[in-house]
Amino acid sequence: MKERDEQIARLERFQSDTPSKWREEAEFRAANREWIRESQKIATMMLTKMDAMGLRQTDLAQMMGVSQQYISRILKGKENLTLNTIIKIEEILHITILSPSHPARIE
Repeated sequence: MKERDEQIARLERFQSDTPSKWREEAEFRAANREWIRESQKIATMMLTKMDAMGLRQTDLAQMMGVSQQYISRILKGKENLTLNTIIKIEEILHITILSPSHPARIE
């Protein structure tokens, strides 16, 4: 029993002071699986085009008028993009992110 207590005490010394958010992150990923998948597809398209154009994150950030950190979040597939941002990306990188598969109809 003493040995077990010593092992626990040793492990507790390495325990982080800040609580882990793994559960919240896992629940978020499960609840938003489709959104995350689409976001990752966009990020892949952007990275491919940026590579072909020789653009760095800082270059794209400057062209879009945003921070490099924001571009990094987009390229990690962790940013919920607005329509305005999507349009900027499409115009600068000459890619199509939004393509209506069904034309809008007003009845």
